[in-house]
Amino acid sequence: MIEIRRSVPEDGSRVVEIWRRAVDATHDFLSAQDREAIDEMVCGFLPQVPLWLAVDEHDDPLAFMLIDNGHMQALFVDPARRGTGVGAALVRHGLALHPGMTTDVNEQNGQAVGFYERMGFRRTGRSPVDDQGRPYPLIHLVHSPASSSG
Repeated sequence: MIEIRRSVPEDGSRVVEIWRRAVDATHDFLSAQDREAIDEMVCGFLPQVPLWLAVDEHDDPLAFMLIDNGHMQALFVDPARRGTGVGAALVRHGLALHPGMTTDVNEQNGQAVGFYERMGFRRTGRSPVDDQGRPYPLIHLVHSPASSSG
């Protein structure tokens, strides 16, 4: 059984572990230098920000989502739990709070693009670089309830 709850400071190390494992499994397009720089930035802020966590029956985090003003800034699932509905449960929770939620996804992460489209997101634009100006194009998405199948 998956439950959704807010993060607490004690979740910090597990959240960073989930982020690292998920990035290693899905972001093979990152250069080693960029991966290291992003890791340093993420470790500095991720444990401090309020997150939504999907947790198992033992209250162990399996995935997390960061939403800021209706924009999903991050969704990361432990690779051992991918395909089990954990990410979809978090997205549905986010959509219950923010029906017109937006997000950005790395264009090179085709599995994530497909996931969001299956969840009812539609493309609204594209940026040739990521938020830090690195050469990782982003696809901008908005949830469109009429097209949701998840």
